[in-house]
Amino acid sequence: MIVGVLKEQAPESRVSLIPEVVAAMVKMNVTVWIEHGAGVTAFFSDKAYTDAGAAIKSAQEIRSAADMVLTIQGTNVGEVKAGTVIMGIYQPLFNPQMVQTWTGRGNTVFSLDTIPRTTRAQSMDVLSSQANIAGYKAVLLAAFQYCRYFPMFMTAAGSIPPAKVLILGAGVAGLQAIATARRLGAVVEVFDTRPAVKEEVMSLGAKFVEVEGAADASKAGGYAVQQSEDFQRKQREKIHEHARKSDIIITTAQIPGMKAPILITKAMIEDMRDGSVIIDLASVTGGNTDLTENDNTIMHGGVTIIGDSALAATASSDASKLYSKNVLNFAKLIIDKDGGLNLNFADDIVKGTCISFEGKIVNERVAALAGSNQPA
Repeated sequence: MIVGVLKEQAPESRVSLIPEVVAAMVKMNVTVWIEHGAGVTAFFSDKAYTDAGAAIKSAQEIRSAADMVLTIQGTNVGEVKAGTVIMGIYQPLFNPQMVQTWTGRGNTVFSLDTIPRTTRAQSMDVLSSQANIAGYKAVLLAAFQYCRYFPMFMTAAGSIPPAKVLILGAGVAGLQAIATARRLGAVVEVFDTRPAVKEEVMSLGAKFVEVEGAADASKAGGYAVQQSEDFQRKQREKIHEHARKSDIIITTAQIPGMKAPILITKAMIEDMRDGSVIIDLASVTGGNTDLTENDNTIMHGGVTIIGDSALAATASSDASKLYSKNVLNFAKLIIDKDGGLNLNFADDIVKGTCISFEGKIVNERVAALAGSNQPA
């Protein structure tokens, strides 16, 4: 089997496979083709790939002959041959038309962001590996943008109080943001609808902000769930109380297949002090504030609001390393010992990640959004 890696389109700077993982795939009896320059923005040269056993090919050669095409965003897939497996992070619940187009061409699509978030799937969980980096980078970006110090300072000229950071969402990104902000000396408060994360939050040195009456999110795979109107009202009041005292707010809350919940209203932003910074990691699905603009930085009054859901790509080398390890671990489920494709849909991870197969959308929710009547 030939696995081809296409070069991502700017501003995406990651690459689907790094040379180390290419070498591992070659040992699995897989032929690996890399598009010329595919790893440059992640600081992996063509020579590093050829040394690992890959062949450097053009995009057209990959599209016309590869049995599996890897591309993170999917915008550069083009017209690959019928039956080709396409794998990446495609957010199919928000991009059903793209999946429908590939399905109509007879391609099999695996979207790695839909991998079930189970213990067995942890080594393949691209959302977690990339969110970890995003949480780290969000704090560094906030510190760079913020007009004051993060840590407390005692100087001959006077004392500087520590920055107050409010983090909304204690998933992977939120927990890494807590750890990073604490290392920089900030005082950190954390809000999450899941009481179960309180212990983790406190173990990192942050204060957990509680609101009673949250809907059970224990079966939501680590995501937030839709809350009642009464809870949302109490939630807004509590967040407003803490937001007005915060210097930095980092928001991470997303609900699969739905617009991100609004946690920070315009009124809350206008109640924050000048110089404050909001980093919204949920901007790609609408954002957690009333004013977030995806891939844009705006100033409202004296508050800077940065909508950036692609911060992981700013650490392109390590992000690519973690992502490609996720790809390798998943590939081991669908590639047999002879290097051939072996799709075992009795495996819950394979089934849960497959969006389309043999000209049919097999993911029920995506099928409904795409207007397909094909059975799941």
